[in-house]
Amino acid sequence: MGESIRKAVSGAAVAVLFMATPVLADWRQQASPADIDRLAQLATIRADALHAAESWRGQGDLGALRRVMAPEGRTVPARAMLGNWRCREMKLGGISPYMVYKDWFRCSIRAVHGGLMFRKLTGTQRTSGFLYPQDGAWIYLGASSAKNEPWHSYSGRAPSLGAAVTPDDQIGVLAGIGNNHLRLEIPATQESLLDVIELAR
Repeated sequence: MGESIRKAVSGAAVAVLFMATPVLADWRQQASPADIDRLAQLATIRADALHAAESWRGQGDLGALRRVMAPEGRTVPARAMLGNWRCREMKLGGISPYMVYKDWFRCSIRAVHGGLMFRKLTGTQRTSGFLYPQDGAWIYLGASSAKNEPWHSYSGRAPSLGAAVTPDDQIGVLAGIGNNHLRLEIPATQESLLDVIELAR
């Protein structure tokens, strides 16, 4: 993990790229304490997940997984991320050493309410949330939902949270890994140790 990305998960100050709006408040004001702690452990979770993937036979293209996980994260400006993307999911550790899904789906990054919203639009599992700029990376706060459900929102510090971590809530780091190539890493709470969404166009 590159120096800029290490800073992003260690708790340095937010570098706001847009005019101040509620969406672009410090992400720590939106995130639950459990998710803040989970993101702080991303480097360890990532190392454990990669070790599991390399130690045992999983499912799917291990070479593709290595190509996505190997590059150092790099800064990507907001304007370069806007628009439509192809995306696919990878899961590391947990129930299976790794799972690389072969199908590509539709994702988008849009300007919404003065900030950026990421959405995985198709497939049985959808993902949606806001991106917060911080020291060369983008902190993602979102939630997953099934295909036929309404879009879920990140519950974070909402009074109705009712648990340390809800199954749908997601926190992660989005960074560039090449030209028109992004990686979103989400330390998982259910089936795997680390969920990864690869974006390309």
